[in-house]
Amino acid sequence: MAEGGEDRDWQRLDKWLWCARVAKTRAACSRMVEAGSVRINRQPTDKPHARLRPGDVLTLALGSPERGSVRIWRVLALGGRRGPASEARGLFEDLSAPPPSQQG
Repeated sequence: MAEGGEDRDWQRLDKWLWCARVAKTRAACSRMVEAGSVRINRQPTDKPHARLRPGDVLTLALGSPERGSVRIWRVLALGGRRGPASEARGLFEDLSAPPPSQQG
């Protein structure tokens, strides 16, 4: 029996990351999760199939260890498709602190 409810109240983590345009391919999103670069509600996960729901808070370690950044996003909606960047920005709220200003 197929899981018809997947896109109703939850979505696979890798699929949501792909819809939110975190990486170019869903496979790249899966590898990022498997590498331990994602936390859901402060809990580490390495499962691309983890269930993601609106209201969940994601902590993403993006980039390399030397030049990377940490982003904190609250999930606002589930992704129906991978659309343009403007549509992807509507899937989450960025809770990350703004980077320190470069005053010189």
